[in-house]
Amino acid sequence: MKSGISANRKDDFPGWYQEVIAKAELADNGPVRGTMIIRPNGFAIWELVRDELDRKIREAGARNCYFPMFIPQAFLSREAEHVEGFSPELAVVTIAGGAVLEEPIVVRPTSETVINSSFSKWIQSYRDLPMLLNQWANVVRWEMRPRLFLRTTEFLWQEGHTAHATKEDASKYARMIHEDVYQRVYHDSLAIPTIGGLKSDMERFAGAVSSYSLEGVMGDGKALQMATTHELGQNFAKAFETTFSTSQGTTEYVWQTSWGASTRLMGAIIMVHGDQNGLRLPPAIAPTQVMCVVVRQGESALMETVNAVYEKMIASGIRCAVDSDINVPYGRRSIGHEINGIPIRLEFGPREFENGVATIIRRDTGAREECRFDDLIARCKVLLDTIQKQLFDEAHQLMRGSLENASSLDEAREIASQGRWAEIDFDLIRDAEKYGKLGSGLSTRNLHRSDGSLPLSTSESGLRAYVAKAY
Repeated sequence: MKSGISANRKDDFPGWYQEVIAKAELADNGPVRGTMIIRPNGFAIWELVRDELDRKIREAGARNCYFPMFIPQAFLSREAEHVEGFSPELAVVTIAGGAVLEEPIVVRPTSETVINSSFSKWIQSYRDLPMLLNQWANVVRWEMRPRLFLRTTEFLWQEGHTAHATKEDASKYARMIHEDVYQRVYHDSLAIPTIGGLKSDMERFAGAVSSYSLEGVMGDGKALQMATTHELGQNFAKAFETTFSTSQGTTEYVWQTSWGASTRLMGAIIMVHGDQNGLRLPPAIAPTQVMCVVVRQGESALMETVNAVYEKMIASGIRCAVDSDINVPYGRRSIGHEINGIPIRLEFGPREFENGVATIIRRDTGAREECRFDDLIARCKVLLDTIQKQLFDEAHQLMRGSLENASSLDEAREIASQGRWAEIDFDLIRDAEKYGKLGSGLSTRNLHRSDGSLPLSTSESGLRAYVAKAY
């Protein structure tokens, strides 16, 4: 069957990516440069991703809340490294209600400062700790080189903010979010394996003591940062006088974390799983998991059977839909379902009806099989689990095949120039990174110990680094 995507994924990955977004009707450019309109098809996927993340965040003890998107500019100035890091990306309101404001207002780039202004009022005693908050919101970071889902001036995300009585408790919580929330959702629901590690000092979040990231290998070999978790130490607590009375009667500053994941995950889903025919959605986050397609007109009993199958699918918990628009050619409809990445198609036509079967077509492999009507529910459930695992296994194979050891910076540059990731002793590139001499388009993605575990500090000896080109 002819592909509905004209751009070649292998030779023109950026063009392929944009065409998939357009033809799958996921998103469009907004009227202001760098902004994004998320269309219903795209937002339906995002809602499922969001729901999975939200469930795990709640299991981690955080409660949802909402803070204003307008922040006094003076708030950002209280933490010097924070304001310096975000200054180039800020959108600032200077006129409102027809008058020049006495104090400019920043449109939220992140919420550490505005949340700390409330923490300082709400936290009085050790009994108030830990305070674990999360908000789903939009943020604005002025983007000079926009790309839908990957880099937009405004995007959607969740941002968690917590306050703890001890450094150890804050550190433990940050690592739990990193591993048990983000990594687990990405693996189990998005079917995307990730490479976790500690950000280098040059890549660390502005105002943090340490930052952890989860990096994914995209279909073209580039890296995509898919989530970050930050230990903020007491930097913001000291800037906002966020203190608490201990059980011993002394006064201490709280220890804090912040962490976030955004609609950038939509880009990861497209670039990791998509193929020449369009999207391939993991069943866990597919708005429609099974599409019942009426191939051509048959007797009325055929539609009765299709509707009965649909109702049983829904009752069994499978997200199902029916395509009975026989006025549109079958080939065009099939291409559309392929582009949209629906994991399973069930085809019903007069011939299949006579034989009491439907044809099952897997989106991930294109494999076809016939199945009797009474067995469709059970068979589709098995196949949905199989497809979920298959997509993860393919992505894991892509990731492992993209990693290569390097023994020098020059060798790392050569590896990265070929669309792969170089793993190298961090000491061999530490100075080059510090002085911006890693190479054109290269960056240190994150650091890990030689046994693969997470470091506590960038000052640890024997650290290994991943170097790659990134989005």
